Amino acid sequence: MQDNSKLKTQNSKLKKLAVLVSGRGSNLQALLAACAGGELAGLATVTLVISNHPDVPAQARAEEAGVPTLTIARAGYASKLAQQQAIATALREAGVDLVVTAGFDRIFDPAVLREFSAPVMNIHPSLLPAFGGGLHAIGDALAYGVKLTGCTVHFITADDAVDGGPIIAQAAVPVRDDDNEATLAARVLAEEHRLLVQAVACWCAGRIRVDGRRVLLQI
Repeated sequence: MQDNSKLKTQNSKLKKLAVLVSGRGSNLQALLAACAGGELAGLATVTLVISNHPDVPAQARAEEAGVPTLTIARAGYASKLAQQQAIATALREAGVDLVVTAGFDRIFDPAVLREFSAPVMNIHPSLLPAFGGGLHAIGDALAYGVKLTGCTVHFITADDAVDGGPIIAQAAVPVRDDDNEATLAARVLAEEHRLLVQAVACWCAGRIRVDGRRVLLQI
């Protein structure tokens, strides 16, 4: 039976978010803006940003907002497992309430996920379970010829397959006949920014209840 104990929260204080990034950080920017004066104001604050690559734009975004950053790159560790354990240790020491993987391009070992002291929320650019498990969901959707794609916010758990955790929220984006990967990705990304902030706000406000694989949003 899946243990959902980490997927629940108590709405008793400002929630401390850690965001894991690998690149440009546009979803991170959406979270930072929402914490500063948007939907997450009074609910959450980003207290740590961890990148697995050095000198990525996401780190500059965090530093500009005054958020501490860490680079925990694979090159600095004897193995991928050791690198991931270092990330888990940093999150535990920071005492964060929720981890958000926003454009993070690596898959965590289930044993490491069990070391996380906080639940993990991910944003994926497809309507899961379609086109999960890879880094090219937009291109895969175009190649397959679907008429509708979008994005999904879901929990990452140690017991589920990659991109297979309980789904929190989804947003649909129509695929146009003249779309290419860039135009479709831009429209999906706009929905990612909105949906991720909305999902994090629901969690921070204590409006999420997990029942097996079903995530129930309480209004």
